[in-house]
Amino acid sequence: MNRPDRDALAHPGPLLLVPGSVLLPEGPVDGGAVVVDDGRFTAVGPADELARTHPHLNAVRAPGHLLMPGFVDTHHHLTQSFGAALAFGEPSEIFRRVWVPLEDALDEESAHTAAKLAALEALRGGFTTVADAGTRADVDVDVVASAARDAGIRCVLGLICNDADGTADVDGTGGAGAPAVLERAEKHLARYTGDALIHPSLAVSIPEAATEHTLRATARMAAEAGAVVQIHVNEHLAAVERSLIRHGTRPLEHLYDIGALGPQLLAAHATLLTPRELTLLADTGTAVSYNPVASAWKGNAVAPATAMAERGVRFGIGTDGTRGDGFRLADAAEFAQRLAYGLTTGDSSCGAGWTWLERATRGGADAVGLGGLVGTVERGKAADFLLVDTDTPELALSWDLPWELVRRGNRDQITAVFTAGRLRMWQGRPIGWDGPALVSRAAELARAAVAGAGVTRTHPTSTEARALNEHRKGSARR
Repeated sequence: MNRPDRDALAHPGPLLLVPGSVLLPEGPVDGGAVVVDDGRFTAVGPADELARTHPHLNAVRAPGHLLMPGFVDTHHHLTQSFGAALAFGEPSEIFRRVWVPLEDALDEESAHTAAKLAALEALRGGFTTVADAGTRADVDVDVVASAARDAGIRCVLGLICNDADGTADVDGTGGAGAPAVLERAEKHLARYTGDALIHPSLAVSIPEAATEHTLRATARMAAEAGAVVQIHVNEHLAAVERSLIRHGTRPLEHLYDIGALGPQLLAAHATLLTPRELTLLADTGTAVSYNPVASAWKGNAVAPATAMAERGVRFGIGTDGTRGDGFRLADAAEFAQRLAYGLTTGDSSCGAGWTWLERATRGGADAVGLGGLVGTVERGKAADFLLVDTDTPELALSWDLPWELVRRGNRDQITAVFTAGRLRMWQGRPIGWDGPALVSRAAELARAAVAGAGVTRTHPTSTEARALNEHRKGSARR
């Protein structure tokens, strides 16, 4: 295998990097190169041209490697990493039985460790940006920001702004807690000005968790700040039914009626959409996080992502904290569309490879409000990128690289991960800090947190389920 020089890649200062090929917005190009300086791409073009225009730089070569944008995870919950394996086999609205009690059980150390563990997994899987939808842990949200910085990942950091505390909103000024919630939101949006890796965002757990006043106010504040509001929308049938009973409209329709849809809104999941709601998304410029693995793991419907693409709806792809492998996520995004819609309509393409690769990078960056900063390899953009080994059995015999990256790529092929121009991950291990030590400490803290959280699961473990099934079969035979 042709490995680039790790020490040369990690050296501070300008870098002329010459891979085997570069994934540009228009597609993969052989013979390209980039110059990285001060955290950004300062030049992108043919290798011989950049060598002539930058004679003071020694080229670092990475033959047999593709330089491509880092993946963007448009929906994550970083402080839920201790319970990722608790989501298997569970019915919908798992947040009420698992995530709320688990995050309530976290203290500052466990919240930081959980978030850094999630960031480590994300970086290993080629994600250079994650959108965190806010933590319910009773800690300063800067604990999550600190974990992301320590790991070296870019984070769109949500602050939860729920205020539906049971007090009336009769005068349109929100519940009793609204003033404090909005004051915190304003401070959060200003807190990370100039931060290299942290981008503030607001969040509401579900539309019914905030008053109409606060939903409108957070939409306005985010729009003015150039940030996004993250809300779980039309994810579970039970929530849709509650909205119909309370408002006479579905959750997404309700957000439209009160003026909360728009380019500043990042609607997570959106698995249950009517044709009219697809039109509302397209007409208002609202973005969606399509989370295909979450649909499979938690029993949700599958969001109509191919229809969104056809209608011009802005969307990216999110893990929802399920598993941190960007290639497997892109594959799941296409595969879920094929099973849910393509097979019944005879659609053999289901968007083709480039659709899902683009939504996992450029489309995701746009959805989380960072389209002008990341998501593509272009001059002036932040140098958030991957070096992917294409001299592997899966990719070496390439006929259609975008399709093959989606169908046959995996995180084992990622040699290096960069964010803000710095080498953060080398062959699955972090640079500058001890990944195995973090995993070991996380395992200790997770056992204590889950044991004391009062988590309620409806499904036994696989081993217990097998034993129970065998017992039932034996009883039936008797």
